[in-house]
Amino acid sequence: MSGPLWDRGQPIDQLMLRFTTGRDPELDLRLVPHDAAASAAHARMLAQIGVLGREDLAPLLAELQAIAQDAREGRFAVTAQDEDGHTAIENRLTERLGQAGRRIHTGRSRNDQVIAALRLHGREAVLQVARRLTQLASTLAELAQQHRETSIPGYTHTRQAMPSTLGLLLGAHAEGLLEAVPWLQVAFAHLNRSPLGSASGFGVPLPLDRQLVADLLGFDSVQANTIAVQNDRGKAEMLVLGALLGPAQDLGRLASDLIWFSSDELGYIRLGTRVTTGSSIMPNKRNPDVLELVRASAGRLRGWHAMVGAVASAALPSGYHRDLQLTKEPFLEGLQCTLDMLAAMALVLDSIEVDVGRCRDAVLPTTAATDVLYGRVAGGQPFRSAYREVAADPAAAVAGAGPPAELWRERRHQGGPGALDLAPVLERAVAALRWVDQQHARLEAVARSIFDPDR
Repeated sequence: MSGPLWDRGQPIDQLMLRFTTGRDPELDLRLVPHDAAASAAHARMLAQIGVLGREDLAPLLAELQAIAQDAREGRFAVTAQDEDGHTAIENRLTERLGQAGRRIHTGRSRNDQVIAALRLHGREAVLQVARRLTQLASTLAELAQQHRETSIPGYTHTRQAMPSTLGLLLGAHAEGLLEAVPWLQVAFAHLNRSPLGSASGFGVPLPLDRQLVADLLGFDSVQANTIAVQNDRGKAEMLVLGALLGPAQDLGRLASDLIWFSSDELGYIRLGTRVTTGSSIMPNKRNPDVLELVRASAGRLRGWHAMVGAVASAALPSGYHRDLQLTKEPFLEGLQCTLDMLAAMALVLDSIEVDVGRCRDAVLPTTAATDVLYGRVAGGQPFRSAYREVAADPAAAVAGAGPPAELWRERRHQGGPGALDLAPVLERAVAALRWVDQQHARLEAVARSIFDPDR
């Protein structure tokens, strides 16, 4: 058997097939292991309710496990004639197991199949993002601790503003990344509901045990209303990609800071040769291409998020529409892009060297102007009057004010560079990793048991 599942033996226009298939044969290779796992749970449920013979179950589970393994190792193919991964799986089951393979689609549609596979893939990827993000935040916090007294200029509008520390800046990036963890937890919870049994949106006339399937796959619950399952397509993808936008923006900003700070003119940090590239014409160049691509990738993620929103608009009526097929690509690409950004940034942070002396020497005397101003305010002068006097001649006002690079020490209020407290950041990172480990352990248990008919 080969060709689309809906093939009725009539001629199929190849241009139409190519247009409607799109990138599914390529994209679905990422989903095949998850589709196989969902099919295993579905088969076990069918056997439980007596629709699938017990003698068919073990061969089906064994072959589905082999398919999942082949897909992970690059040995499984989805052809244009298959149209998608669901068809490729069923075709292989039918070719190797005959009638048992023809029974696997009983009680489901490709609609709930793809939603299940996307949710299984998505929850796994969200956990990977949360782990890498938390590890990166911990690295930043540790670097911040090392450089809590490394003086640097603080900038606004890319101009020197006040004395600060490298520790304060790195700690800000660590804290910003960890702010995404609750977003990821919400996205994970939204994904972690079983859609299987909704079929094409209206259920089927069989006594499906949807809760059993949810339990077998480690879902927290069943998404009950069968039409609501279909209406969630696109909305779930937007929610997940939206949760990734915050950390992507933070990574892009961190990339910009590192590019700027590693410039020839500033030279506060040096990037390792393994995370820079050369020029094809200028032998003196080492370029921060990795960081530039991290920065650009944040923009791509915003584009993918917008793409899903444009396709899955409120103008669509309830139920499934083929429009929603086009939400798969931005969802999968956005998840992988975020994982790649985090991995690339981890390599960069592992390679950087800080020139403490150059950081300190870069602090201009005029950055002491605000401290001089507040010294006058502390002596009783009204703020606006003191401001105007200092602003009239900042260089003269700061003369004799002492080393400007040390003035950050006077900012001892909560959150200031003189009172940098990284313990709460590290505690939040530990708590986030604990949550990731707990959820990952649940998914590992599912992976170990899903293809075993005796468990």
